[in-house]
Amino acid sequence: MKKLIVGNWKMNGSLASNEALLQGFQQGLEAQDQSVLVALCASAPYLPQLQQLLGKGPIAWGAQDVSAHESGAYTGEVSAAMLRDFACRYAIVGHSERRQYHGETDEVVAAKAQRALAAGITPIVCVGETLAERDAGQTEAVVKRQLAAVIHTVGHCSSEMVVAYEPVWAIGTGRTATPEQAQVVHHVLRAQVAAATVNADKRVHILYGGSMNAANAASLLAMPDIDGGLIGGASLKVPDFLQIIRAARS
Repeated sequence: MKKLIVGNWKMNGSLASNEALLQGFQQGLEAQDQSVLVALCASAPYLPQLQQLLGKGPIAWGAQDVSAHESGAYTGEVSAAMLRDFACRYAIVGHSERRQYHGETDEVVAAKAQRALAAGITPIVCVGETLAERDAGQTEAVVKRQLAAVIHTVGHCSSEMVVAYEPVWAIGTGRTATPEQAQVVHHVLRAQVAAATVNADKRVHILYGGSMNAANAASLLAMPDIDGGLIGGASLKVPDFLQIIRAARS
């Protein structure tokens, strides 16, 4: 299974800065083989720009969120069908920032994953524990509960999603789980996915999403159950993001 590297630009960007980033990524990737899957997730207003500039090249694109509703009176929401109009390949669901700042529950995250799958979009389902939960020895219970809600809702389609483990205490803090700490959780998640449907463990990418950067990517990606990364800040820097992609190739 090829490694998958996904950049999450969060609420950053402009038409000009996005274009410069995309040009840098495309130029850097032209010299590399296609042994790594690469995607970028941008804020909804910039999805047309990604579609236009990335076209049919090696970099896929996606959204940072999707509505749990199909359509209707939900002002400000963006449906999976709308994302499909812009050829989105991925949609991040359940990011810790959505759970923390927007009160998204496990059930809401599961509904969003289901909407994405129904539209032919791969949900990147984020799970992860807070520092208090880790210190209390609840890491495994928390991530398994979060993932179980999605598996229960999407059923046999579980093999069509991506899972991202993002320890909340390591997001944007500069702190990172050690490769060994991350591997323990990834192994738990892979076993849970394997029990969900046939061959899911061999098809589902399980990404690490807690401050992976150019310096630590190689050691994290060397772990047997880490299939790639969900990259935040480093995806806004051309040299750093390309270095992470290079690390995923080795």
